[in-house]
Amino acid sequence: MAERPAIQSSSQIINRSFIMATWLGWKIESNWTDPFLFAVYSIIKPLAGAAIIVIMYSVVAQGNFDTPYFAYLYFGNAFYQYVSAVITGVSWSIVDDREHYKTLKYLYVAPIRFQYYLLGRGVARILGGTFAVIITIAGGLLFLHVPLDFAQIDWLLFGVTFVIGIVVLVYMGLMLAGVTLMLARHSDMVGDTVASGMFLFSGAIFPLSYLPSFIRPIGFALPVTYWLELLRRALIGSSVESFSSFGGFSDLALLGILLAFTLVFGVTSNWIFKACERRAREKGLIDQVTNY
Repeated sequence: MAERPAIQSSSQIINRSFIMATWLGWKIESNWTDPFLFAVYSIIKPLAGAAIIVIMYSVVAQGNFDTPYFAYLYFGNAFYQYVSAVITGVSWSIVDDREHYKTLKYLYVAPIRFQYYLLGRGVARILGGTFAVIITIAGGLLFLHVPLDFAQIDWLLFGVTFVIGIVVLVYMGLMLAGVTLMLARHSDMVGDTVASGMFLFSGAIFPLSYLPSFIRPIGFALPVTYWLELLRRALIGSSVESFSSFGGFSDLALLGILLAFTLVFGVTSNWIFKACERRAREKGLIDQVTNY
């Protein structure tokens, strides 16, 4: 008598879904060209993006790069690359599998947990975003002399803040993935549109106090705002508070707010994704292709 296949536990299915998707995502991200060209592209792209911000700042500040505000701007722009990489990486997987490879319907009948598959696909973008951030910061230190004293960095605050921020970005990406399932056309622009909008309102390149008063509440309602503020404080210390919008808040208070956002997004993202997924099944959107 043939042996019956062993029933896999829920944790085994989750691990398989996540690990397989991470490997697949990295192959898709890095396998579109030869390794040398991919490496050159990975270096030039973040430096070119940083150069745009630097040129804009040099014109406004008349070439004065020695002020603490330049470090505020530079590090905010550098770490904001994670925002686009993570939320777009998770939501873009829907477009990739449904529109380009036409495999989304097969994933739904495969023995995997689809949410964890999406998270695994997003990890590949996190790895690419990490490389871009390192290149951007290294370029600032070497060529622009951005002030950064490694001995003065609050590594504990940086590490805790970084991990919590990545988690909340993943949750935001999962919400956008659900919305992407519902869209028949132009779904490829959802992640980039949201990331571009938050770039203005999250204090990535200037404090929220520079915005009109009726727009500032948008920035205060975004977890990315608090994430960037804490990362700056961990890297360049109390000088950030002199021109930030959170001078009256302690590091612990800001960390508590960021953690609260993470818990809220953790609950709502799963609910929103399942609701959108259920609606997409009812409307037959799982395997719909726009054909253009």
